[in-house]
Amino acid sequence: MNSPSRVISFVNAGHFIDHYSMLIFAAAVIIMGPALGMAYSELLPYATPGFVAFGAGSLLTGWLGDRWSRRHMMLIFFVGIGASMISVGLVQTPAQLGAALLAIGIFASIYHPVGTAMIVSYADRLGREMGINGVWGNLGVASSALVTGVLGQYFGWRFAFIVPGVVTILIGIAFAMLVVHEGRKGAKQAAAQARVAKQDMWRVVLSLLIVVIAISTTFNAVTVALPKLFAERLADLTKSPALLGVIAACVYVFGAMTQYTIGRLLDRYSLKTVALPLSFMLAPFLYLAASLNNLPLILVSIGIVMGAFGQVTVNDAMVGKYTSEEWRSRAYAVRYFIGFTAAGASVGLVAWLYEQGGFVTMLHAFAGLCLLAIAAAIILPREIRTPQAA
Repeated sequence: MNSPSRVISFVNAGHFIDHYSMLIFAAAVIIMGPALGMAYSELLPYATPGFVAFGAGSLLTGWLGDRWSRRHMMLIFFVGIGASMISVGLVQTPAQLGAALLAIGIFASIYHPVGTAMIVSYADRLGREMGINGVWGNLGVASSALVTGVLGQYFGWRFAFIVPGVVTILIGIAFAMLVVHEGRKGAKQAAAQARVAKQDMWRVVLSLLIVVIAISTTFNAVTVALPKLFAERLADLTKSPALLGVIAACVYVFGAMTQYTIGRLLDRYSLKTVALPLSFMLAPFLYLAASLNNLPLILVSIGIVMGAFGQVTVNDAMVGKYTSEEWRSRAYAVRYFIGFTAAGASVGLVAWLYEQGGFVTMLHAFAGLCLLAIAAAIILPREIRTPQAA
């Protein structure tokens, strides 16, 4: 038997790497352009196929995780994404760059349906481990731009891909040596703690579908728009890009703390008890942010980020609590496919709404969308508590 703490530690590291690897190019492209003799606008589209594969690939990788082996799929993830990062650092032509970034997206698509399902299978306290796992993913997002900038400035943009690629492969080798494949027959299922009546399962599915679309769209829109919103609305406080970046990073810290807190609450209370009050946070804060500036905007933005990050933890826990072991990777695959597809659409939606009426129109629109999160929480049925399966 594998040590649960060891497996979860590797899976948490995978969450960090997954988000980190997907954002290296976004930070490195600024210095890659002059080196490759291409403009920023010419290089950026080469990342698009990788982001499409990141979401679309989860359907296949989740199915393989259930039907074949989650351990083997995670090993492929570590080695594959590490090799892909190294390959980006070795490219010589734009076509090679596009292929290497596509490979990162394909291997990155393994993590969420497979890694999250492994967390559920090995966790003694599901909510707590989900919260901690979310923090690791956020650290990957926050670290990518910083580390890429340092490596790019002092060693060149190629090392910004090669160094994390090498480290990731080494982690994969350690994973292969310390985590063994094991059959699931008779294995502990930590998530078998809550059930709903069979006739109420449609309410769970409908609630999940509604909240994933609403929150994934809003979550991605907020992360895309927040730097520009701060640049426009915090001009009386500072015009320094570096300080604006620090303010945005501090706001996101509250989001990471919220994921951990919501995870702990999910271990003590039913999912509906936690989800319902949380669902009321986003709409009013988004509506208020539309007309605020300076310090009041920062405080309200903290509320927005806390609501959005907390909802992500609830969504993941919902799948973990209500799906059986043999279907769990596929359930997460569908959840992330829908979520990432909606998130991808949000970028164009932000641009269109901003063009129509600036941030006032955009924030009001997403406040209206987040009313759906309240409806989704109300739809959730009551849980039937059962003893933890052995």
